[in-house]
Amino acid sequence: MGTGGAEALVAGMARAGGRFGWDSAVASGGGHRAEALRALGVPTFTVPVARRRATGVLRAAAATRAAVRDFRPEVVLAHNVSASLVSRLAVLPRRVPLLTVFHGVADADYAGAARVLRRTSRAVVAVADATADRLRAAGVADPVVIPNAVFPQPERVDRDAVRAVHGVGRDTPVALCPARLEPQKRHDVLLEAWALLGVDAVLWLAGDGSRRDELEKRAADLGVADRVRFLGNRCDVPDLLAAADVTVLTSDWEGMPVAVLESLAAGRPVVATDVDGVRQALAGGGGVVVPRQDPVATAAALRSLMRDPRTRAELGEVGRASVRRAHDPDALMRSYDELLRAAVGGDR
Repeated sequence: MGTGGAEALVAGMARAGGRFGWDSAVASGGGHRAEALRALGVPTFTVPVARRRATGVLRAAAATRAAVRDFRPEVVLAHNVSASLVSRLAVLPRRVPLLTVFHGVADADYAGAARVLRRTSRAVVAVADATADRLRAAGVADPVVIPNAVFPQPERVDRDAVRAVHGVGRDTPVALCPARLEPQKRHDVLLEAWALLGVDAVLWLAGDGSRRDELEKRAADLGVADRVRFLGNRCDVPDLLAAADVTVLTSDWEGMPVAVLESLAAGRPVVATDVDGVRQALAGGGGVVVPRQDPVATAAALRSLMRDPRTRAELGEVGRASVRRAHDPDALMRSYDELLRAAVGGDR
């Protein structure tokens, strides 16, 4: 429950659920979002991350079973495939209905994910139309599509103050990439694009992960280390969005990335790869889609936006309107409320 799209969705739903008559608890590996929920009075339970190992799955299932025994839920909502497997093992003795929110996997993993979901979940929610189509093709019948939404963010701080903290002048163009430093996110492509940019600009990488050392070396080898800041895991992404000019995401695959939706809601144009949920999120405008693994196209899109503040402002307004229209948190909560009540058998 740190930085990430699924984590943001869990936190937002747990906070908003009271308005719909929900009593919610969150079981997770911990993190700043879990701590914030605990401070608001939401019960939280610590579960070790399974890491796709049999022993890890069993330990996680035992901890989740204890949480189920303590909280006594009428329904369990699991986020992603491994959480679905862990939760099914945990709720078997009590026959609690289990629903899974599927945030996406790599293309090669859909068949395996579908096998797990068919065996564990009463219903599967896909966060984007394209991921639902892929699930159907892999054998999951009738996934429910509920696109991700952006829950209200804290008031934005002063742009210049945030920039000053990070040693960036008020007129220097800044691109923000809010993404874990993992292979899926393809920061190597982004760094190659940054080396081709030809604009005096700064790239903020907000996130951490297994590829950090490799990517820091790659930035040095490309000669852009002085124009790339590795910020590590952050709990102040709204502040970084307020201070940035453009958001960029060069992933090989995505479900419905909340980072893109948050950027649009903040009025920041997005440059992102043309993959499943990204394509849907930007269908209403507010950004530029580029081919996967194409640093030249990525650099061209970034260069165009970095040099044109008027276009950035226009795209920012279009993006705000699009995310309000298509990714409203109240609409999302109503859809989940209907699904959960059906799972427990009525208007309980």
